[in-house]
Amino acid sequence: MHKLCGIDEAGRGCIAGDLVIAGVILKSEIKGLMDSKKLSEKKRELLYPKIIENAFYHIVSFSAKKIDEKGLSSCLAQGLEEIMDTLEAEVYLFDGNQSFGVLGISTMVKADTKIAEVSAASILAKVSHDRAILKSSERYPLYGFEKHKGYGTKAHIVAIKEHGYCEIHRQSFKIKALS
Repeated sequence: MHKLCGIDEAGRGCIAGDLVIAGVILKSEIKGLMDSKKLSEKKRELLYPKIIENAFYHIVSFSAKKIDEKGLSSCLAQGLEEIMDTLEAEVYLFDGNQSFGVLGISTMVKADTKIAEVSAASILAKVSHDRAILKSSERYPLYGFEKHKGYGTKAHIVAIKEHGYCEIHRQSFKIKALS
């Protein structure tokens, strides 16, 4: 059995696009791993295949529709459980301070900057999230998803005011500027 499975998510704070959760058990050391937010898009894209080749991993995605139906916390809990069911480890370490009620999950604030497995999970989740939202930007060019990646920027809010929601928007998220 492997000792540590690192887990992180991407897209949690977005108002559009998927929530992506990744779990990673490294088979060998990978140089250059760190929190995905501290890496350039180019560097993340270079590390992604290295992680895939040198790890056991599992990636779970939840659509905006699923998030609206189940709620964000429920999706996070389900994703954590699926990773635990799929990857066998002694310790499951999730970045942050909340396990969303899932037994057997350890948490650590800023684990994505301290623990290689969590950094790797951060990169897999972020690249997977960003690739999906870039595909959506081709289908919905009026929203500028390629720029803000689904986060609630001023330009994104303006686009929603002008064009309404599209199918990848999380309509359960209450946005003050749209009230």
